[in-house]
Amino acid sequence: MNAPDSHPFPSSAIPASGAGMDRRLPSRPGLRWLKLGAAMLASGLAGGLLWLAMPQGVAINLTELEVAPVVQGQFRDELTVRATVQPLASVMLDATEGGRVEAVLVRDGALVKRGDLLFRLSNPQREQEVLARAADVAQQVANLAGLKVGLESSRAEHLRRLNDLGYALDRQRKAHQRNQQLATQGFLSAAALEESYDRLADQQHQLDQATLAMQAEITTRRQAIAQMERAIAGLSAGLKLVQTTAAGLAVQATADGRLTDFRLQLGESIKPGDRLGRIDSPDQFKLTANVDEFYLNRLQPGLKATVLLAGQSMVLTVSRLNPQIKDGRFSLELVFDQPPPAGGLKPGLGLDGRLTLGQAHSALLVPDNNFYADTGGTWIFVLSADGQRAERRAVKFGRRAAGQIEVLSGLMAGEKVIVSSYRHFQDAQRLRLTR
Repeated sequence: MNAPDSHPFPSSAIPASGAGMDRRLPSRPGLRWLKLGAAMLASGLAGGLLWLAMPQGVAINLTELEVAPVVQGQFRDELTVRATVQPLASVMLDATEGGRVEAVLVRDGALVKRGDLLFRLSNPQREQEVLARAADVAQQVANLAGLKVGLESSRAEHLRRLNDLGYALDRQRKAHQRNQQLATQGFLSAAALEESYDRLADQQHQLDQATLAMQAEITTRRQAIAQMERAIAGLSAGLKLVQTTAAGLAVQATADGRLTDFRLQLGESIKPGDRLGRIDSPDQFKLTANVDEFYLNRLQPGLKATVLLAGQSMVLTVSRLNPQIKDGRFSLELVFDQPPPAGGLKPGLGLDGRLTLGQAHSALLVPDNNFYADTGGTWIFVLSADGQRAERRAVKFGRRAAGQIEVLSGLMAGEKVIVSSYRHFQDAQRLRLTR
């Protein structure tokens, strides 16, 4: 039996595949690059549209910012300060003693002379101390007088004894001389002559001992007197100090001038160290001002300044700098080169002054504002030409003066910058400005 055919249809019924009709087309390299470029362009356009559709930087309302142009102008190397009128010299009145106010002899604002009595205090404890010290001094003075009397009495007694011993010695010496003559003539024995010599030697010895005793006693008494005198001197100095302190209960003016902030009331109790007022120099004034610490190295005594007073420009000189920094500022004092107009100044009056730091010159300028403190003067936000964006840009600034900052590099004239505070967007790289 024959095997069945493997095809369900006869070979004549199978359709032709058409493989024999295919043929290879020639390749086109330019078309491939064209397609690749089109794909990249489409991707770039899509990315650009997506970037434009997304928010660009931190959104900030433009009305909340202060914008200023970069301008070419004259950089005035000046410093504008707000100065306060102060008396040229003031002497503080501080209580050196405590007590109760018994009398007030002048009033606040009065003109006083050095030595004028201002007020009196009462302090019973201090008065008792003066009396006690005075009694101590008087007692010691009496003791000293007793010591001096004792010294003179002792000296007189010793002198009388020395005179008696000297007289006895002189008589014994004469007697011994006679005994020597008698012994030579054979009328006196050797034993009697020796006894006569012994009495002479004893008399001399008594005189010598009495002299030494007198000297020792007088020396001791004089030392006691000297010690007592030193003690009295110390007590007297203490008494004088207490008396001076007690005299401080009657307070006098220590300088000529106008009494200021003096408001004592009768019966008021004050303590040592209390500030009671001050005495200001009349019609003599200076100006004091607080300046940003940035200018500390540029200021020095001798610099000139001007203020406008009663329509007149007055020249002043920096007389003193206080380099102690407080809240980022230090203080300076200025004195007038010529006396100001009479009656034109009063303590506490505020004046605007200009300190000249150097010569003016042409430069690119931006306003000196809050942005400088936030950036340290190393960068700034610059607006785009359409004013819808702001980019962070590194810059280099020079000096700051008269509300201006000198631009050394990084900006061009006509560009606009944000000069208000950057506190709310200090870490941003770009800003999207809205209205």
